[in-house]
Amino acid sequence: MTPSATAPTATPTATPATTTQPAPPAPLVLRHDADGIATLTLNRPQQFNALSVALLAALQAELDRLKDDTSIRVVVLAGAGKAFSAGHDLKEMRENPDRHAIEALFEQCSRVMLSIVGLPQPVIARVHGIATAAGCQLVATCDLAVAADTARFAVSGVNLGLFCSTPMVPLTRNLPRKQAMEMLLTGDFIDAATALHYGLVNRVVPVAQLDAAVADLAGRIGAKSPTAIALGKRLFYRQIEAGLEAAYAEAGKTMTCNMMADDAQAGIDAFIAKQPMPRWQRR
Repeated sequence: MTPSATAPTATPTATPATTTQPAPPAPLVLRHDADGIATLTLNRPQQFNALSVALLAALQAELDRLKDDTSIRVVVLAGAGKAFSAGHDLKEMRENPDRHAIEALFEQCSRVMLSIVGLPQPVIARVHGIATAAGCQLVATCDLAVAADTARFAVSGVNLGLFCSTPMVPLTRNLPRKQAMEMLLTGDFIDAATALHYGLVNRVVPVAQLDAAVADLAGRIGAKSPTAIALGKRLFYRQIEAGLEAAYAEAGKTMTCNMMADDAQAGIDAFIAKQPMPRWQRR
């Protein structure tokens, strides 16, 4: 009798464990370039785009890159989600209450604001939802601002026992004194129509038309000579803090420099000859 063959026993093979790699964190500042316009979007929507240390660093890095980017003629600053920006990240600040850390944070924020002013390109704030405290400071710092009719603004630190001293700097340089002081002393919200009346924003549009209004303004500025725009923006901030005589002296020098530029000479020639404006050179 032939013994039946026994099938060989298969050796179980270990199934390699599948490890799911965590998704990389989303950038804190998104950048999108189109037609010479760079849009920087603050990207902490769950925190209403609160200005954490990391977000400020990311924004500073983008501003530093833009300064020498001659392909960009206008910058738009926006916020992701339901708000423009709720200001500083107070939770983060309370978790690290060291005096030096707090001082470094405010210095970092001030560098961002000064970088916006120092950019050769005009910066337009695209505002929807709330812009409070340092978020309102951002709006006041930008060269121009377009707001949705649903936007609201406040420098609300005083409600927490903290006067908005750094937001006060651009606020008092953009608003009449009494209106700026009322906002600072009460911490109350103002609506978009009031912000327009105060001079905090340039125009207010229905929220559905916000992107179109920003694009229209950016496009009209972007069509101008980048050299003239850069010279004009720099002079605007230099002369506004100067005495009258010093301002005129600085303005005269800038006008002379501008007149010597190729763009101005080509533009004047085209105007005299009743021809279309030339294609402007890059800065």
